Amino acid sequence: MRGILIFLVVFGLLVFVHEFGHFIVAKKSGILVREFSIGMGPKLFQIRRNPTTYTIRWLPLGGYVRLAGADDESKLDPGMTVILQLNDKNEVVRIDASESDMPIEGIPVQVTKADLVDSLIIEGYENGDENDLVTYHVNHDATIIEKNGTELIIAPRDTQFNQANVWQKLATNFAGPFMNILLGFVVFLIWTFTVPGPATTTIGSTEANSPARSAKIEPGDKIVTINGQKISNFDQVSAKINQSNGKELRFKLEKNGSTRTVAVKPKVRTVQKQKVYQIGIVAKSDESAGVKLKRGWDTAVSTTGLIFNAVGNLFRHFSLNKLSGPVGIYSQTSQVSQMGFTYVLAFLGMISINLGIVNLIPIPGLDGGKLLLNLIELVRGKPISEEHEAIVELIGFGLLLVLIIAVTGNDIYRYFIK
Repeated sequence: MRGILIFLVVFGLLVFVHEFGHFIVAKKSGILVREFSIGMGPKLFQIRRNPTTYTIRWLPLGGYVRLAGADDESKLDPGMTVILQLNDKNEVVRIDASESDMPIEGIPVQVTKADLVDSLIIEGYENGDENDLVTYHVNHDATIIEKNGTELIIAPRDTQFNQANVWQKLATNFAGPFMNILLGFVVFLIWTFTVPGPATTTIGSTEANSPARSAKIEPGDKIVTINGQKISNFDQVSAKINQSNGKELRFKLEKNGSTRTVAVKPKVRTVQKQKVYQIGIVAKSDESAGVKLKRGWDTAVSTTGLIFNAVGNLFRHFSLNKLSGPVGIYSQTSQVSQMGFTYVLAFLGMISINLGIVNLIPIPGLDGGKLLLNLIELVRGKPISEEHEAIVELIGFGLLLVLIIAVTGNDIYRYFIK
């Protein structure tokens, strides 16, 4: 149960932050955001703050944004009956197309023709009287209640995504992946304060009956050199000890302004079926905020580099085992959740950066595919036709769906059957 809850939080946060990126940049660019949803599935609650309707849905799996566009236009089919509310200028300001048993108060109209994008008109018969065809002008900011009960503002052409300039489109499409990468960096900066600071070259403690105790190495001693080679970080200390093969090492130590040299012979131990050499010292950690922040930033940067390399390797040597979908993420989250909060944080940071980078791959159906079309528009000086763009998106979505099914099936086999 704990693993499921943590998965819902992690997966939900990743999707929410991604969609929030699209949402905030679209609004700043003047693109109409018709709906911003938290969760998926049936609607639980809605509130409208012009011009966006904010909804909360039953399934806590992220969310989505509905940008005004050709694929999300409000349409009224001829023959359907709607309820229209008018303002004092006789303009339609609210349309109930839900066909529910509890319609809003207004004029019932059987629609014969409607255009809620360009001419903003509705033609039809009031109260079903086919002898009286009436034309209504629709207010630019009118709302429509859809069949599922969600009330949204209509999407006139001037508010649609395709009417924005190419830089606004680029920014909107890039914002989702960028927010995931940004979240990853923020999480790593938080994570670094939940674990001990970076190890220094100063001794924090020594183990009883260890080579370090025998050599009279004490807490507070700073390791300056090992076998004459200067030491600048504790990773070098560990490497020198483990590479010693049990041979004696000469440590130059500094404490309170004075130096001394001691000889230490590492002992071999078996850790996870591997032989390692140790002298029984524990490094003093650096708990300063500046050092910790640098460690968090460096970890995020190195993680980003590793993911870029992994994505490149995926194209050079493709394998489904190198990919994970929701099932794989759930399984990994469940395992990490057993290890503690700090591991969950590190996993969240890694998976968030990973999601952002993968979404930048120029494949139709991903944000990277949309960015590629935006760049083509920038080079051509004019957008690709909506028909051609729709075909590319459809093909890309189909290929992406096949890949998702294949990855999910492989994840189920890897984590639950194999």
